[in-house]
Amino acid sequence: MIPAPNRHVALTFQGSTLKDNQLVNTVLSAAMPRRQFLRNSMMLAVPMVAGSAFAGATMSGALAATAMAYVPPTRARGSTVVSVKTFGAAGDGIRDDTASIQAAINALPSTGGTVSIPAGTYLIDTLKPIRPRSLMMLQMDPNAILKAKTTSVSRAYIMYLTNVSDVEIAGGQLVGERDTHRYMTTSTDEWNMGIQIKGASKRVTVRDLHVSKCTGDGVCIGGGSSDIVVANIVSTLNRRQGLSITNCSNIKIYDSEFSYTQGTSPECGIDIEPDAGYTCSNIWIENCRLNNNKKYGINIWKNASAVTLNKNTIEYNKSLGASTYGCSNITLTGNTIRWNGATGVVFNDGTNGVKHSGNLSYCNYANLGAKTRTPFVLSGWTSKIERDILRRGTYTNVQIGSNNYQ
Repeated sequence: MIPAPNRHVALTFQGSTLKDNQLVNTVLSAAMPRRQFLRNSMMLAVPMVAGSAFAGATMSGALAATAMAYVPPTRARGSTVVSVKTFGAAGDGIRDDTASIQAAINALPSTGGTVSIPAGTYLIDTLKPIRPRSLMMLQMDPNAILKAKTTSVSRAYIMYLTNVSDVEIAGGQLVGERDTHRYMTTSTDEWNMGIQIKGASKRVTVRDLHVSKCTGDGVCIGGGSSDIVVANIVSTLNRRQGLSITNCSNIKIYDSEFSYTQGTSPECGIDIEPDAGYTCSNIWIENCRLNNNKKYGINIWKNASAVTLNKNTIEYNKSLGASTYGCSNITLTGNTIRWNGATGVVFNDGTNGVKHSGNLSYCNYANLGAKTRTPFVLSGWTSKIERDILRRGTYTNVQIGSNNYQ
């Protein structure tokens, strides 16, 4: 029998109790680089079941995935380097440093360059967000924290990228103000983001970043943006989503964690949901962990197409691991989908064109209690895997290939 997760740890968070392995995850993710954290968590995650013919192969696959971590592209920019300290940023957690950081960005020449942010806590006025410009890197020390000041508005941002190109945001931490936010209505105060990328921005990389406690999303990509890379980030404890992908194309997400989303719907790790009347396409998500979210690990909604989930771990989400609705050309391969409160994956009404193969699933619909079964490999669908995969409504060309079950 596969052991149940450790249930004795409990943390209180905004009036709710977050259980399971959150304390372990929080300590690990804070104390070590994201890729090392992923490597360790994936090693711990591999089920070592006596008699399993594929348990060893699964561990080898996990180690191989982390050993070959994705290397983000280098964006074009000039050689000028300036520090925000030169422009008066205090980094003491008391002074508002928004203007000083923006002044450093604005001081770059037309050829661009790098703005460095040393270790420290920098208060940010999210009504006047940091606006990176084209042809630049915002390089933050791992111990640099951009901390949102408390607001009562429903729409604000720590960083706001619009109509820019060749931008890299690297390192550091973004911390939102969900704990102190003065809520006008809890159902609508959901657009206070850590990073918003929109306005047809292109060739943008966000990497090596920790973003948490935003009143809305940790990261939101939309507005016709394209060629966006997110790599090696942790987006956790946000209210609405760890990551929202809306009106955009050619998006790559690698080696990252999207976890503990809770507070206002949809409450998913990743939500791929184009705005009404728009589309998003060519989304690649690889070697990520989508865990402990209030609802789904990932939601793929209307008018999304060409979405690939490859070698991810989708686990401990309170509802479904993954859900599709009204979307097309969806591929899931090499993923581990386990210990989700409801079904592992549900292909809902309007889903057209799915390839689901080479995945490992077990202990889904955990809300009904763990189900013990002998490990097996199955091609196609039968009722014996209905905790792991369901097809509902009107769907077309949903191919369930060979998958592993425990």
